[in-house]
Amino acid sequence: MNKNDTVIETRELTCRFGNFTAVDKLNLQVQRGSIYGFIGSNGSGKSTTIRMLCGLLRPTSGQAFVLGYDTAADAERIKQRIGYMSQRFSLYYDLTCVENLSFYAGLYGLSGQIKKRRIEEIFSRMQLEEKRQVLAGSMSGGQRQRLALGCAILHRPELLILDEPTSAVDPTSRRMFWNLLAELTQEHTTILVTTHFMDEAEHCDAVGFLKAGRMLAGGSPQELKKGLPAQLITLDYGTTKEAQQALLSSGMSYLDAYVFGQKFHVLVVPECVFPSALCYMPAEITMEDVFIYYDKQQGGKDI
Repeated sequence: MNKNDTVIETRELTCRFGNFTAVDKLNLQVQRGSIYGFIGSNGSGKSTTIRMLCGLLRPTSGQAFVLGYDTAADAERIKQRIGYMSQRFSLYYDLTCVENLSFYAGLYGLSGQIKKRRIEEIFSRMQLEEKRQVLAGSMSGGQRQRLALGCAILHRPELLILDEPTSAVDPTSRRMFWNLLAELTQEHTTILVTTHFMDEAEHCDAVGFLKAGRMLAGGSPQELKKGLPAQLITLDYGTTKEAQQALLSSGMSYLDAYVFGQKFHVLVVPECVFPSALCYMPAEITMEDVFIYYDKQQGGKDI
């Protein structure tokens, strides 16, 4: 494994709990300075994979290498060089912002002037200067999110692992958060993030779709959209119910059909012949369409 370029590599990584397989022969590579997005429904194996990558859970079989270290043999070395943030933000709500940061600085072995300087850097970067003495529990979701991110990067980790970090914040906070992540990658920090938001997947350099612990598809957002073995149309009718009825009446075969906002999306095979009576328009495939395709059409099959 090339330590200079590849920050995460898994080889047939597998985790079983009794007869249940949570992660099934996962092969993954994440390059330095990139944002890699894990996408998948609840129970797809994302969080279990993260626990193995962090050295918190031993694989049943296969291997995982993080920053050049085997997660099963060198878990403590890995923990010292990564940052982790969960959707619960891992904060102490009865402590102030500066007390939270000071606590985590101690965990990372920071002290003296280095500790003081790093904490000041975090307050500035996260735009929390005025919240220094405010209890974490009294802040908004977006402010707590930024504080938790600050705690995770105090020690300037080479790899930052984020498990659904935007699930409990508003759209404005989500955008600000992703701007911060983009800044971190400019400083050569590698980021692995899980998310349910497909618009966030567009910000990732590469995306992996998990289902039932298996990788269904992977690549950049552009590659995934371009490589989808289907084309997308929207039906032009007054209501989505009318669109659905028109589709059923046309007799046209299709891969999937679903309401998308105020529109009715239909995924069809590229060589599909459209009935003349059907009112439709070609549409540009989004990451949400890609997710729906692989989640519904591929089932648990590997590709």
